[in-house]
Amino acid sequence: MNLLLQNPEQIITVNTNRIGYKRGSELNNIEVLTDHSILIENDTIIDFIPNHSTSKIKIDKIVYCKNNIVLPGIVECHTHLVFSGSRADEFRQKLNGATYEEIAKKGGGINSTVNSVRETSFGKLLKIASKRVQHFIEQGVTTLEIKSGYGLDFENEIKILKVIRQLDKNFPITILPTFLGAHSIPKEFTFNRNVYIDIILKELLPFIKKENLATFCDAFCESTAFTKDEVNLIFNKANDLGLRCKLHTDQFNSIGGIDIAIKNNALSIDHLEIIPNNEIPKLSELEMVCVLLPGVSYFLNHKYAPAKELIEKNAIIALATDFNPGSSNIKNISLIMSLAALKLGMSIEQIISAYTINSAKALGISKEVGSLEIGKKADLSIFETENYSDLIYQTGENLNVKTIKNGKLIYDKNGVTE
Repeated sequence: MNLLLQNPEQIITVNTNRIGYKRGSELNNIEVLTDHSILIENDTIIDFIPNHSTSKIKIDKIVYCKNNIVLPGIVECHTHLVFSGSRADEFRQKLNGATYEEIAKKGGGINSTVNSVRETSFGKLLKIASKRVQHFIEQGVTTLEIKSGYGLDFENEIKILKVIRQLDKNFPITILPTFLGAHSIPKEFTFNRNVYIDIILKELLPFIKKENLATFCDAFCESTAFTKDEVNLIFNKANDLGLRCKLHTDQFNSIGGIDIAIKNNALSIDHLEIIPNNEIPKLSELEMVCVLLPGVSYFLNHKYAPAKELIEKNAIIALATDFNPGSSNIKNISLIMSLAALKLGMSIEQIISAYTINSAKALGISKEVGSLEIGKKADLSIFETENYSDLIYQTGENLNVKTIKNGKLIYDKNGVTE
């Protein structure tokens, strides 16, 4: 069966000529086609056809795209969306001048979310998370990464990962699970952290691999979380088991995480808000993706990552929401794109590249998705505008009207799906 996306105003291909990512100045090249339609056969892009030639082809189904633009399906490569509870009261306290340490001493911070998750059943977590996944699909997301990290013990880390696995079964998009047991030292191991690290190394990681519960292993390398040596131990074990690594680092302090990520061949290095200038050249020729999270800087009123400097040094840049309850309670991709423009100084074209092909690269799947190229998977998002600049100009607006995954219409603003 074939499908024709007929007569969009613009097709934003983000073509890479099969390279699978864009670095440095290449981020500005998003290759816009006009006066063409897209032919899809089953789950694959077959051709880009001049509009005057479409009448010569036998078409099984047509999606009319007049007055719309077509992009690759959005790839959201960094979220923590499986959690319960609210930290709204903590947000109010922060606005009134309370520090993170003061809030934590009262039982707040990540421990508040951990306590809530531990008390929440599998079914309830699944129901809460399902609404969030649907919200991302409605914004044009066709691939979504979700991390654990709010269980911080064997039972509850596994519970979160099983919720993520069920979400992947329940929804038509690709959902990739990341194990983030090394998110924080749980309060019960505050004075015996090596015991918890042993649980990660000897119990959690082997079980996760055996049950195929995660694709990636992540860690938070930070003075209030895990040291570079602790992360190295965890990543060595993950690599031995065949799990690709990703790293949170240089968010508040630079304590050697970048070198550990490089040493362990991490797929991505995320945050980098306070990366020292002398560390940036290390990322210039690597295929490791720098995932920038401007929503965190906005939500915490914190320094923004040096996107311009990273791009000038030829790094591969991606963008994501980092949706979570404590530091980026934001699941609005349009807002993230606008922050990238206004606070990171990125061009509209750079932002589109970062949120499609480079986000796919951060998940190791850019050979299949992230750009519109003949032979790649037919993952597309269709937006109600005639000019791709509106994606950033219309701040906070969801202009997506249709989401297509593997050649099937899975979301239509007007309520029509396959």
